[in-house]
Amino acid sequence: MIVAQLLLPGSLLPGPQWLLPAVEGVLLVGLIAADPNRLTAESRDLRLLALAVIAVVGLVNAASLVLLVHTLVDGGFSDGATLLGSAAAVWLTNVVVFGLLYWELDRGGPLGRVGARPSSPYADLQFPQDSAPECAPPGWRPDLVDYLFVSLTSSTAFSPTDAMPLSRRGKLLMGSQALLSLLTVGLVAARAVNVLSGTS
Repeated sequence: MIVAQLLLPGSLLPGPQWLLPAVEGVLLVGLIAADPNRLTAESRDLRLLALAVIAVVGLVNAASLVLLVHTLVDGGFSDGATLLGSAAAVWLTNVVVFGLLYWELDRGGPLGRVGARPSSPYADLQFPQDSAPECAPPGWRPDLVDYLFVSLTSSTAFSPTDAMPLSRRGKLLMGSQALLSLLTVGLVAARAVNVLSGTS
């Protein structure tokens, strides 16, 4: 995600192009240094740091989306390739941010799901394996790939597909993700078609 932000045009990042990705990188390095495998630590502080990293990346991406929309409304991006590349970077970062949020929050987070920390008694998301346990290996628990897939499908379909949101928090997250993705894809696609048809 940090690399995607570094590849964005400077006009789509608040402040100097390197500043916010550098802050995100420092937070990420601090998180990894504090607990490289995140499997044994029960520290609430580390989980809060992980959520802070995700929040900073998400806020920077939301700011980039606002700047992207502002640039589009002002008639910017006469180059279709730059527009599509910028939109793809914002959209992909959105997918990863929400995938990490689902992974970090659902059922008490990664440590809660493996029993290393008290888990939430209620799940935020219901996977098909939850309602049909015979279709999954014994003791199946959702992993990072499952949450990234949920995020990817929510960003492409603008609605739940693989997993259903059960909690209000899950519904708010999934609804916010769908709106951000729809805004990115809808406005940018319309402008990209206009730009590309004007150059052909």
